[in-house]
Amino acid sequence: MLQEPNAIALFPQLSDEVLQHLQDYGTEIDLNVGEYLFKEGEHSYDFHVVLDGEIQVTKQVGGQEKLLAKHQRGEFIGELSILTEADSFATGYATQPSRVLKLELKTFKQIIATFPPLADVVLSTFAARTKAVESQLQQQEQLASLGKLSAGLAHELKNPAAAGARVAEELRKRFQESQTLALRLHQYSFTPAQLDFLAQLQQDNRVSHKLDLISQSDREDEITDWLEDHQVNQAWEITSTLVDAGLDAEKLDALADQIPDVAISDVVHWLGANLTTLGLIGEIEQSTARISELVQSIKSYAHINPLLQHQVDVHQGIENTLTMLGHKLKGGIAVTREYSQNLPLINTYGSELNQVWTNLLDNAIDALEGKGKIWIRTYQKDNYVIVEIADNGPGIPPEIQTRIFEPFFTTKGVGKGSGLGLDIVHSLIADKHHGQIHLHSQPGDTKFQILLPIVGNGEGVMDNG
Repeated sequence: MLQEPNAIALFPQLSDEVLQHLQDYGTEIDLNVGEYLFKEGEHSYDFHVVLDGEIQVTKQVGGQEKLLAKHQRGEFIGELSILTEADSFATGYATQPSRVLKLELKTFKQIIATFPPLADVVLSTFAARTKAVESQLQQQEQLASLGKLSAGLAHELKNPAAAGARVAEELRKRFQESQTLALRLHQYSFTPAQLDFLAQLQQDNRVSHKLDLISQSDREDEITDWLEDHQVNQAWEITSTLVDAGLDAEKLDALADQIPDVAISDVVHWLGANLTTLGLIGEIEQSTARISELVQSIKSYAHINPLLQHQVDVHQGIENTLTMLGHKLKGGIAVTREYSQNLPLINTYGSELNQVWTNLLDNAIDALEGKGKIWIRTYQKDNYVIVEIADNGPGIPPEIQTRIFEPFFTTKGVGKGSGLGLDIVHSLIADKHHGQIHLHSQPGDTKFQILLPIVGNGEGVMDNG
């Protein structure tokens, strides 16, 4: 906003004649460096004009203080809040000893109605500033949102990467162990038939077999008894591995029938080491697959040209967004998907739709405060693809439901929301995609319904019933 080319429209200086007229109606305030004129979130319905010094205006976006403007002599502040009668969306404080003229709401409205030189300037500036501030904060909101998503993805990538490193270290040890055991088996001079039997035994039991806890415990007791009866040393080290591979006493009896008793301990440990190695390789495959899935989601989420329309799979965009927000869903939030099986592709701006899903899903997650359910439903009706995102949080109070799409209006605490998330959503759906968005909310059931034209031309209006 500070670098806007239309700075004269954004920061007009009131003439000395106007300042003199206003001083007859207002109250002068002296501020030292760092003293606040108003704070974000407060009920500050006063109009301020800087007489001397400098007032800096900032806003909390994504946990950081963002500079919006600096006002000097003859420039005014507060018309956004005073004209909309909304809580202050920013904070103003003195950066040098300052003198400010304050006009209360009632007085300001009287002057606006009776003093055209002020009304003309304030109303034109209000329109210009609203557009400029909204544009600037939208960019900052998107950057802050991207920063949060990046932090979450770093966390998501860290887990499979750390698991892969840990497993690789363990795999190195197990591989060396299996090689040593394989060399020891040479001393027994197995026949070709015995070697074929061992190779087939390993092949047949390489897949993990998950049992319930009771069955797992019973099988481990059975295997332990068998290993001890056949004098297999350190049996406890390999019992779980053999059970996970699907071995039982009957299969081990078949093993004992094929090889000399003196070789049983070394053969069983060799088999256990090889089965463990195969299991570790499977874990690395899972880790790398998870990393690949996350990377692909990032590419799909962020690398769509926002200036061009594409044939977009709505489900893929929602799933990519859920992946990006995965770190916030863990712990107590369940997501239920009710996707239409035959939903058509739509010609639209995919990356901007991802912003819509991000804002709506992030709001639902915040409303649930770590515990609850989110439902995502898609279907086609007439020439529209319809997406519904619902949660069972506390709901949005009826008295503010008509305002939630207004710029700068937020129900979140200071620094937690700019009041532009749903404004961005509304703008992208209604203006950019020629669609519609509706809200239905009561305690335990808040639902946003998004209607997107399949043809992308915005022709016709649908009654959503």
